Amino acid sequence: MPAKSKAQQKAAGAALSAKRGDTPKSKLKGASKEMAASMSEKQLEEFAKGSTKRKPEHVD
Repeated sequence: MPAKSKAQQKAAGAALSAKRGDTPKSKLKGASKEMAASMSEKQLEEFAKGSTKRKPEHVD
């Protein structure tokens, strides 16, 4: 399931980066920190992929 907003997509990308070891987990905040802890690398890839065109910045 792809992200529904740009913010979700950015958070998933940051969490994926930390899962892969490219970014220290200590740098994560908020949603990306929760995503890294609760989602697998495959789930994060699925969430972060796709275009950001026509997506709202945030979803209520």
